[in-house]
Amino acid sequence: MRVISRALRVLDWATQGANVLGTVLIVGLVLIICIDVVGREAIGAPLRGVPEMVSLSIVAIVFLQVPQAFRAGRLTRSDGLIRLLQLRNPRLVSALETCFELIGALVVGTIIYAHWPILVRSIERGDFVGSVGNFTLPTWPVKLMILIGASLLFLQFLSRTLRRIQGDANDSV
Repeated sequence: MRVISRALRVLDWATQGANVLGTVLIVGLVLIICIDVVGREAIGAPLRGVPEMVSLSIVAIVFLQVPQAFRAGRLTRSDGLIRLLQLRNPRLVSALETCFELIGALVVGTIIYAHWPILVRSIERGDFVGSVGNFTLPTWPVKLMILIGASLLFLQFLSRTLRRIQGDANDSV
């Protein structure tokens, strides 16, 4: 049990770290957008590559922050039926929540499986966005962040189920 507990703490720490990295990216986007606007208006010289940086960063931010949103119970969902059922049949709700988490893990696992070759190809080919001679940005760092975020979300889905099972086992003792 200690090993599992420690592993779950490491997972939560990594999830929080990814969330912080996503927040740093948001702050970075705000700064480059402000610099771009000031550059355009004050000296007539926009910052090169801002649209490319913004489009790539938004995807990275979402994938880096969604595992923490799920962990904290802030992932958007409709839970009216679950709340109603919780009052009448908590075991059914536990089973439904477990099904949701396992299906979520399956979906995210499929994304990971499909995304791995895309990341590898991006690194091997040196894929980039932008235009040569003006501004280029490699795409692999963002693809890596997508893979990291998806992997953390996959593990958070499984950990929620594991925590529920541990809680049920602790409740019955």
